[in-house]
Amino acid sequence: MAKFTKKKDGGLPPISTASLPDIVFMLLFFFMVVTVLRDDNLLVQNNLPKADQVEKLKKDRSVYIYAGKPSARYQEKYGSEPKIQIGDKYTDLSNLKFALTEARQKLLPELQDKVMVALKVDEKTNTGMVTDIKQQLRDLNMLKIIYITTPGNEVNQ
Repeated sequence: MAKFTKKKDGGLPPISTASLPDIVFMLLFFFMVVTVLRDDNLLVQNNLPKADQVEKLKKDRSVYIYAGKPSARYQEKYGSEPKIQIGDKYTDLSNLKFALTEARQKLLPELQDKVMVALKVDEKTNTGMVTDIKQQLRDLNMLKIIYITTPGNEVNQ
């Protein structure tokens, strides 16, 4: 007759690593979907004015113009006079047409005729600069202008 022996307790079984690549790729895809990359590095102060009637618009056909005083880290180099920023660099009013044409060329070919200019102007920037920018836009026949604001009411801060 056979003798039965008690099985020795070997502790916990080893952890299966078969699903580990799946977990890693799920985390990778999660961070790829959730992460939003900024298009432009903001070189100017941009405290936007408040408005009570705000709409969401499509961003794929927009060229952004930022206007305001240079940020604190750039004031030593560029001074404290208001500047115009398109993309990641400052531009003068005289070079605005060239910079806008270059920004328009970066859009998809079918959207280049439907381009809208989005003005993100600091609330403390003078109106003269905005008027000069609008005059340059008229000369380029870029007549669709969006003023970017933050939701709220200026009166009921």
